[in-house]
Amino acid sequence: MGIKVGIIGCGSITKMRHAPEYTANPYVDEIVFYDRNLDRSEAMVELFGGTLVKSVDELFADPDIVAISDCSSNEHHHLFSTRALLSGKHVLCEKPISLTVEYAKEILAAQKKSGKKLMVDHNQRFTRAHQKAREILAGGELGKVLTFRTAFGHAGPEAWGINKTKSTWFFKKERSGFGVGGDLGIHKIDLLHYLLDDEIVQVSAFQGALHKVDENEEPIEVCDNLVCSLATRKGRLGNAAFSWTYYGEEDNSTVVYCEKGIMKIYHNEQYQLEIIMQSGEKVNYELEAIQTNDNQTPSGVIDAFIDAIRLDQEPIVTGEDALKSLKVMLGIMEAADTKQVVTIEKESLLHR
Repeated sequence: MGIKVGIIGCGSITKMRHAPEYTANPYVDEIVFYDRNLDRSEAMVELFGGTLVKSVDELFADPDIVAISDCSSNEHHHLFSTRALLSGKHVLCEKPISLTVEYAKEILAAQKKSGKKLMVDHNQRFTRAHQKAREILAGGELGKVLTFRTAFGHAGPEAWGINKTKSTWFFKKERSGFGVGGDLGIHKIDLLHYLLDDEIVQVSAFQGALHKVDENEEPIEVCDNLVCSLATRKGRLGNAAFSWTYYGEEDNSTVVYCEKGIMKIYHNEQYQLEIIMQSGEKVNYELEAIQTNDNQTPSGVIDAFIDAIRLDQEPIVTGEDALKSLKVMLGIMEAADTKQVVTIEKESLLHR
């Protein structure tokens, strides 16, 4: 018996990632689409088959739906993901898990109460280059990690959004919350936690709406560029840049500087992972190209989510992982607003 899934929200992320990857997964046999704009869910049914519902309640009430992808815009995640979990569905929530710590905790509490799986789509953990990089760093052949830098930038969400318009919700403060930080930055925060097996504990940052304008040709309400300095619990120091104004080509690269050499990830088109030892020895890994807006390759997220359900495993990105990244992003936004160094508060995530 195959798995029946529901998808909430039929924008670009559903069209490019969730729907095609569910369709390709051998254990999924039906998708039910919901979007408040009926024409969007109709378009998905036309592209991928499956059925649609006219209200989100129908998804929650359908006893045959085992799992739900919450692909709604950021400000709705806590509403839909919480209700989906409490109605007995496993949930794959788009990132960021929510716009506030309180809302994220609502989702985590619902997950605990329901006993269902909650995975958050921090998809950078799933690339072969990042998984190999983590393995090498954990193996210790490069010695201790000392410093790092990372970047994630492209030409902006209006270039890849479903309706290619400057009125995109990503540019609206009450909907996207953190601008480029919530769109691209939070991916890299999660990646750094994963790669370094560490947590970011102090941040400083600068932000600006340097170039993007909305449908009225006014500067957008959120940042299109964000640069940060980061310190981790284990004493590593690094910096990060997130941008919607990299016109020409995307950048999704990370460099980790260790005692015995350097690791470069997604710097070189041919070799996705490069190791340059202090001795001058070089090791190059040809793995797979990073996904870009123009090169949509399978992310592995849906397969991992379905496997977590099927095999009763803990998801690769848990709600707790996502909350940690959200807290860092909130700290970065506060640091940028106040021009102060911000310390990320630590708490016992599971016992509150």
